Amino acid sequence: MSTLTHETTPARRRAFSDEMIAFVVMAALLAAVPFTDIYPFFVMQALCFALFACAFNLLIGYGGLLSFGHAMFLGTAGYFTAHALKVWGLSPELGIVFGIIGAAGLSIITGLIAIRRLGIYFAMITLALSQLVYFIYLQVPFTHGEDGIQGIPQGMLFGIFDLSQPTTLYYVILIAFLLGFLLIYRSINSPFGEVLKSIRENEQRAISLGYKADHYKLVAFILSGTLSGFAGALKVFVAQNASLTDVHWTMSGEIVLMTLVGGLGTVFGPVVGAFIIVAMQQYLAGFGQWVTVIQGAVFVVCVLTFRRGIVGELAHLFRRSL
Repeated sequence: MSTLTHETTPARRRAFSDEMIAFVVMAALLAAVPFTDIYPFFVMQALCFALFACAFNLLIGYGGLLSFGHAMFLGTAGYFTAHALKVWGLSPELGIVFGIIGAAGLSIITGLIAIRRLGIYFAMITLALSQLVYFIYLQVPFTHGEDGIQGIPQGMLFGIFDLSQPTTLYYVILIAFLLGFLLIYRSINSPFGEVLKSIRENEQRAISLGYKADHYKLVAFILSGTLSGFAGALKVFVAQNASLTDVHWTMSGEIVLMTLVGGLGTVFGPVVGAFIIVAMQQYLAGFGQWVTVIQGAVFVVCVLTFRRGIVGELAHLFRRSL
């Protein structure tokens, strides 16, 4: 049986070196935030959404699968973690694990249903499933309906780190984001990632080489949903609440916007896109509902002028200058 070889050209090695340098710079800049005048809550919120966007990008950017229902994984993990912390009194690490398990279980169930279809049909199925999950959470008692779960205790991580301390919480969120980012990066740059990209480019050819495309897409869907749940579990400690907002279809739309603005199919694009959109929501809140209009205008401008996204265009210009 023929196999797809992992690219080891000098160009690929140079790209890997550049990406590692960019990662170190990103990590250093983020680590320095508590020593600046930047509002830590904003950065922590942006980091949670950046991890969410990276997980979504794994599915659409490298698997070619557009999901309009990814918010259900973010919100599910948030509700599960919040309930475990507030009602059951679990420690933060166990609460996060419980949230991740909830998101992983939901991604397996929904993935087995949605992965049977392609293109717009796949997108519509994920949207329908997400709306179904939304109305379930609206009715079940443990979510408290429209009120959500409020006043969630942050607790002591591993019995050592007090998450009620802003600086401690910030670095915990940062380390979790970096670990999630590296896991996604490793998945993309692995034999699994190479097969996934080949399925995106030409599924029939990949099948003819002996690869079970549906199996790879299902694994990508589950991995993406699980990491989205990880982001949702972390977000609970930042916002100290879990609400229907994180499950609503508009949240799925926002994550699509973040990914496209930053750069679809790029490693750092979703991170940049998440920070831009969260910054707009944070600093333009005084405009009220006009924030949505401004976001729409930014999206239109990016699509017309930066078709590869901000990071994609910058990378393209950098390659041309070499």
